[in-house]
Amino acid sequence: MTAIYDCSVDSQLLTGMRLARGAIGRGELVVIPTDTVYGVAADAFDAAAVGRLLEAKGRERTSPPPVLIPGIPTLDALASEVPGTVRRLVEEFWPGGLTVILHAQPSLQWDLGETRGTVALRMPANPIALELLSETGPLAVSSANLSGQPSAVTAADAEAMLGDSVTVYLDGGPAGEGYEAIGERPGDTSSTIVDATGLAVDGGVLRIVRAGVISRERIAEVVGEDMLAPADEAATVDPDAEAASDEAEDEAATDEGEDEAATDDPAAADEPAGSADPVASARPAASARDTADDGADAAAS
Repeated sequence: MTAIYDCSVDSQLLTGMRLARGAIGRGELVVIPTDTVYGVAADAFDAAAVGRLLEAKGRERTSPPPVLIPGIPTLDALASEVPGTVRRLVEEFWPGGLTVILHAQPSLQWDLGETRGTVALRMPANPIALELLSETGPLAVSSANLSGQPSAVTAADAEAMLGDSVTVYLDGGPAGEGYEAIGERPGDTSSTIVDATGLAVDGGVLRIVRAGVISRERIAEVVGEDMLAPADEAATVDPDAEAASDEAEDEAATDEGEDEAATDDPAAADEPAGSADPVASARPAASARDTADDGADAAAS
């Protein structure tokens, strides 16, 4: 049975984080707390690891996981263009329960599944998740549950469903308690998923493809109702997607417990992250990952 590390205990937090970093570096799976639900995480730039994540959940490549990131600079590194409307949204709701689907940088060396050139991105409002992301770089994260089952809101829930397919479980206490459960299902604290790929064309609007903890009304307060597609035009999303947005059947793929959406077409970045190579700017230095691996191996021996 895989160990669950109680992150409210300093010694377990240190050990669990060290082992989690090492597991991610070896292409293994880690369950992490987020502000919405628990997520199962893998290195977003390791195609085999992403494949293990989808297999553990019982999902296909047609449901690519969203990607959790440590901050807005990484948004600029991974998205080919970040429209001003999206910047206003992330300034208001990040870190937090909003996942945004954008066109991905075409030069990114990753394989999240059948994304059609898009990526679903979110910055979670959870200190454990953010600390791990700051050391590993972007993580593909789907809700820590089996496909078709309710999202996990505790580490124990996740372990009961995913078992030994996960190397490390980080227990950060119950997830979603900071939000009103206004998602698509009773008790649902999944993130809201907004498809912003339509903004690439003149007159394009945002589409809410999954209702979650950030209401349409709050989004409209930031961008204006005229920037949102009518509610009856919103795409429906696989209810099984979240801890990032893991779902979207057709056009979107969301799963963070949030599977996210996917479409095509790249564009140019509004504010480049400062590196000519978006992959290099989005990932931590190799030495940091090597150090994490060494520490984890030593702790495990």
